[in-house]
Amino acid sequence: MSAVEAKLAELGLTLPEVVPPLAAYQPAVRSGAYVYTAGQLPMVDGKLPLTGKVGGEVTADEAKELAKTCALNGLAAVKSVVGDLDRIKRVVKVVGFVASTPDFTGQPGVINGASELLGEVLGEKGVHARSAVGVAVLPLDAPVEVEFQIEIED
Repeated sequence: MSAVEAKLAELGLTLPEVVPPLAAYQPAVRSGAYVYTAGQLPMVDGKLPLTGKVGGEVTADEAKELAKTCALNGLAAVKSVVGDLDRIKRVVKVVGFVASTPDFTGQPGVINGASELLGEVLGEKGVHARSAVGVAVLPLDAPVEVEFQIEIED
């Protein structure tokens, strides 16, 4: 077990299976020293635990937990490409999308679920640049989607 996966276990979390693509793309690809993930939905055992808009059917706290799930799915996608999460040199960029009602403005707090998890698991390597964007709708009516760029050590 890698140190990253041991840290996840210490937090009571396990790395899930890679979420299969919903269309014509790969969950993650490597180019040089970087791995780019596709947008990761908060899938658990092949389905979304919640659907709808944040600020409507989904609370900000629920969405923050879903963003954490997105980050776990993203780490699984990274592992599928590099084999060992201990090869992560640093998380460079996180982009989070929040399907929200027009009056909801708490997108940064929602995406903190992903950012905080990466920081807890990776320490300083998990500190990153980030965008948190409100959108009208996401695939499958997911409330949250997260993607990231990670630098890898050989």
